[in-house]
Amino acid sequence: MALSATICKADLNIIDMDKNYYERHSLTLARHPSETEERFMLRLLAFSLNADNSLLFTKGLSTENEPDLWQKDLTNDIIQWIDLGLPSEKRIKKACGRSKSVKIYAYGSGSVHLWWKQVSGQLARFKNLSIYQINADDLNKLKHCYQRNISAQVSLQDGEVIWRCENGEVSLIPIPMIL
Repeated sequence: MALSATICKADLNIIDMDKNYYERHSLTLARHPSETEERFMLRLLAFSLNADNSLLFTKGLSTENEPDLWQKDLTNDIIQWIDLGLPSEKRIKKACGRSKSVKIYAYGSGSVHLWWKQVSGQLARFKNLSIYQINADDLNKLKHCYQRNISAQVSLQDGEVIWRCENGEVSLIPIPMIL
């Protein structure tokens, strides 16, 4: 019997001083049975970093042709494509062709640098691509905020993220990877 997704709720109060964005988002997400707590929290972090009322979670892990999050305009064109992990150069190329802006939040203890060595040369031509590394230790700390019902205040200023939840506070800085 296949395991079913776990339904989680997140109440995020996002305070982005850099973008003058101050909103509360009440989100309902499905956590795939194979998705780790770290990856789930990274999805919420990516949402917080790019928060907008039209930013949506997709089917993610269960759908190959969709990113983890995306933002579409009224004509259904993709404005922003957000992927997590270490996607292939082919997937990145496809995303850059379909979207005005592509962001990748790379994570994985030790594997990010190997991936970067393999793909960085081919990615420089994509002007609509931004890649950020999320430190494995920071992501490990962030996973301690995981619950089925998450309530958090997320403050962003000068590239630093401070995530406050009932289990504590995590400070992290997504590191831009230069193309």
